[in-house]
Amino acid sequence: MRLGINIDHVATVREARGGIEPDPVTAAHIAELAGAEAIVSHLREDRRHINDRDVRLLRETIKTRLDLEMAATEEIITIALDIMPDLVTLVPERRQELTTESGLDIIRDRKTIHTAIQRFHKKDIAVSLFLDPVDEYIRLAHEIDADYIEIHTGEYANARTYPEAEEHLGKIRHIAELARSLELGVNAGHGLNYANIKPVAQIPEIEEVSIGHAIVSRAIFTGLERAVRDMAELLYRYSLRDDKIIPED
Repeated sequence: MRLGINIDHVATVREARGGIEPDPVTAAHIAELAGAEAIVSHLREDRRHINDRDVRLLRETIKTRLDLEMAATEEIITIALDIMPDLVTLVPERRQELTTESGLDIIRDRKTIHTAIQRFHKKDIAVSLFLDPVDEYIRLAHEIDADYIEIHTGEYANARTYPEAEEHLGKIRHIAELARSLELGVNAGHGLNYANIKPVAQIPEIEEVSIGHAIVSRAIFTGLERAVRDMAELLYRYSLRDDKIIPED
């Protein structure tokens, strides 16, 4: 399982003072050196954290893969088509939200999303759709030619009891299996952290997880390189582990 590092929260700290530090592009380079296999950034319409300069420098300098999260609006689509990320992940966007709160309404916005997918495919840019774990959404993503889905793991991450977490985890497992049966790539993200990553990492159909807030939070205490390495090691242990070879700590 690959680890994608979302660097938006580094940019959020920068924008709190309106200065130039910390630089999210530098953070991306450190994350790559520490084991990240993709860099994720969300270019929002209001530019509340990541800005155009960040995205262009990321495209020019990172050595792994650039996953550009974005709303399917004309302005951001035009920028993405110019920058040419390796993957675009279409997400819903609300001005007042602190972070992305739910998956795309793929039924309501089917036409808009399908048109965006077609435009990206003309430039050979793969497209992922950020979706709640609902069968109908996954089947529709397949119908409109998405390449990947990213399963919204927020309800699992926010579960307050073990039975509740297991219920949501079961939905994630089912949706991952359904998506793979339709030959869709499967990513996952939202609210994942060092405590709850294990069961998700053990789902073989999930190819990549996107994690930002938990890693940047730990980095305050340990440094970014150590925080990324800690998560990369967990993914390796949990997604590939044979207990006879790599025992639990």
